[in-house]
Amino acid sequence: MPVLPRTVRALLGAGLSLMLPVVAVAAGSPASAVAPTVACAAATVPAVPGAERQVSACLGDLTTAGTVADGHTDPADWAGLTPAGARNPSGVPGLQIDGYFPDTSTGNTNHGWQHDAQFVIRLPDRWTGGLVVAGSPGVREQYANDYAISDWVLAQGYAYAATDKGNTGTAFYRDGRLPGDAIVEWNERLTQLTRAARAVLHQRYGAAPHRTYAAGISNGGYLVRWQLENHPELYDGGVDWEGTLWRAGGPNLFTFLPASLRSYPRYAATGDPAAYADLLAAGFPADSAFLWDYHYRVYWDLTQRIYREELDPRYDGATEAGTPFCAPGTPACDADYSYAQRPAAVRAAVSRIALTGRIQRPLITLHGTLDALLPISRDSDVYAGLVGAHHRERIFRYYRVEGGNHVDGLYDAYPDRLRPILPCFRSAFTALTRWVDLRVAPPASRTLPRPSDADLANVCALAE
Repeated sequence: MPVLPRTVRALLGAGLSLMLPVVAVAAGSPASAVAPTVACAAATVPAVPGAERQVSACLGDLTTAGTVADGHTDPADWAGLTPAGARNPSGVPGLQIDGYFPDTSTGNTNHGWQHDAQFVIRLPDRWTGGLVVAGSPGVREQYANDYAISDWVLAQGYAYAATDKGNTGTAFYRDGRLPGDAIVEWNERLTQLTRAARAVLHQRYGAAPHRTYAAGISNGGYLVRWQLENHPELYDGGVDWEGTLWRAGGPNLFTFLPASLRSYPRYAATGDPAAYADLLAAGFPADSAFLWDYHYRVYWDLTQRIYREELDPRYDGATEAGTPFCAPGTPACDADYSYAQRPAAVRAAVSRIALTGRIQRPLITLHGTLDALLPISRDSDVYAGLVGAHHRERIFRYYRVEGGNHVDGLYDAYPDRLRPILPCFRSAFTALTRWVDLRVAPPASRTLPRPSDADLANVCALAE
């Protein structure tokens, strides 16, 4: 759930060559099929159903190799999400449609529109019949997945659509009237875009997509889970990359982040064994301790405050999103937040966005064992248990990525300790398409060991 503001994201992305890997598509998979070419300039521009505004452009390259130069993406939106050594495909001509649906919030400044519910739809000239839909991670905008997802699926012949989820930025909680409204809108916007994009493909190519997949990172992974639980009629499957877990009874962000805010300063100052034990008890892996200082300064405090403001605004009264880095004992300090002791109304707000594990379409989940923002034991391990409790293991695979962290950009700082999840995501996506189209089951759920001699930025095998 990266939640960095633009200024911090720009610093994190400084010096990173954010190129992504190419993962070969197995012979016989749907993305390897040959489809008729639809010349962009000769085709009628589809109307996006429900859009209040849309603009289109025929582009020589829909991937970021082209869109960075011609202004059809926002590099700040995906800064820090991918490793510098990864390789990325390019050279996919087609039509790009940018626009927005009716909305009242104005946090998204792309194109000078000052309007949320923005989307991007990319339609390659050479379409192989599929659609991939994504929601942005954290509180980023609609271009956040351009390096990590869009470039790669476009090169496989898929059409691609992404949404900003209907509200953006670290003040996203201002959207809506009731606690939870902003996050409820995230799910609604992905559903809306999926339906609209399917109609756009029918207009463009003369046929509806034969397969529609959801994919996303962090909050985007949460959206994948929610969609496959609640709208199976729209999707054939999905890949969830470390999706955020919301459960009214816990675990959720509020059951482990306050402990990090209380205990980390004591641990950092003195090495206090009790503080260290508190961090481990909250779920943060011991082997991730080298990441804790960064996460305390960049993620833990900000994430706790803005999501707590969204779901429990009364905790700090008229104060908006608490007091940054407040010391325990400060009135209404988020370091002292106790989810278990909050009124039932807070759990009711969380229940509006909660996940159940009752997936109804094939899902592959990936999560890093060293995730220091969403600890794996408090997130995807739990979600896998929920899926099992509903007897959905047959349509679920779960790969724990040894050495994986929440944002792949940190791999460049710690190449001897971390492992990018990106190539595992792409291997998982290929496995999903073969599972759905060819009935070739992916390898069994497992922990993927960190190889000592592999090109980690570009290679990830789901089986030995």
